Amino acid sequence: MQAVLLYVAQTLALIRKELLALLKDPSSRTLLFAPALLQALLFGYGATYDLTHAPFAVLDHSRGAASTEITARIEGTGVFRRAATLESSAQIAGQIDSGKALLVVIFPADFERRLSAGAEAPMQVILDGRNSATSGTAAAQVAAIVAAYNQSLGATSPVTITRRAWFNPNFESRWNLMPAMIASLSMLQTLMIAALSVAREREQGTFDQLLVTPLTPSQILIGKALPAILVGIMQSTIIFLIILFWFRIPMAGSVWLLYFGLLTFTTAAVGIGLSISAVSLTMQQAMLYTFMLIMPLMLLSGLLTPVRNMPQILQLATYVNPMRFGIDIVRRVYLEGATLADIAPSFLPLIGVAAATLPLAAWLFRNRLS
Repeated sequence: MQAVLLYVAQTLALIRKELLALLKDPSSRTLLFAPALLQALLFGYGATYDLTHAPFAVLDHSRGAASTEITARIEGTGVFRRAATLESSAQIAGQIDSGKALLVVIFPADFERRLSAGAEAPMQVILDGRNSATSGTAAAQVAAIVAAYNQSLGATSPVTITRRAWFNPNFESRWNLMPAMIASLSMLQTLMIAALSVAREREQGTFDQLLVTPLTPSQILIGKALPAILVGIMQSTIIFLIILFWFRIPMAGSVWLLYFGLLTFTTAAVGIGLSISAVSLTMQQAMLYTFMLIMPLMLLSGLLTPVRNMPQILQLATYVNPMRFGIDIVRRVYLEGATLADIAPSFLPLIGVAAATLPLAAWLFRNRLS
């Protein structure tokens, strides 16, 4: 019995010692509570499938009372906001391609006449299929609005909806998710390799030796950055080939433009990783900082839920998140066939992040000695 009590007492003493060591260290306390608090808030506000902001455009060839009322009912939900009133079918592509409209509602010229005659009156809804979950929710809400309008007329289904999804004709979630993986799956490994590069040198005691070599800080920076960039591009290539040849999701755009976007995105990610590595004294710290950062980057990237559905303050925060713009470039080039002119605005934040983090990492190399 005494042996059991001694065993329990020793175990409890060890547990108490570990808890005290964990709670007395300020950095450990931060890592215990800050990530959980941050991720809970981000999941609550950022990772939402609720449709709260759905811009739409209207092309009304009918210009009758029925089309006007249905449009007013769509706007009256508080979810749909009219982004444009179109004059011709040629304007539809610009609204969908640019993301200004999630859907376009089209009323044909004979819509009012067919409805007055008691015949079925079809209306068309064109959806942006690049985000199949959001588009499907929007389509379901429009269908419910039309069903309520039909019920108000006392008819079974005088107004019918013809759905057409651009860039994802069958609303397959795989088409939305898999191209985004080309950018997102490689980022964790890229961040980790870059974050561990300098921290490993510090821990092994070779970082000081590296700094006293004839190499300049820019050479050290390039020597640390290039391997991580190459690994990131290689991983993106593997994912790209799997998507193209295994899952057979057709690519609409230019392979060269896709890789130019991936190179810019990976460079920005490596800049963040090297900055983490330069401020980390050990490899363990670098890993903790990386894992603490990767979840917010994922949640604020638009990978699973649209950025437009997030609160305004989180939307602003996404402008310093390279994953958001890397995913946007890949999706638009792969599914939409976007040109460089179409996606040029997405390159600017990536270049800005790289221009800020890479010089920061170079400065930290010179000034943060172990």
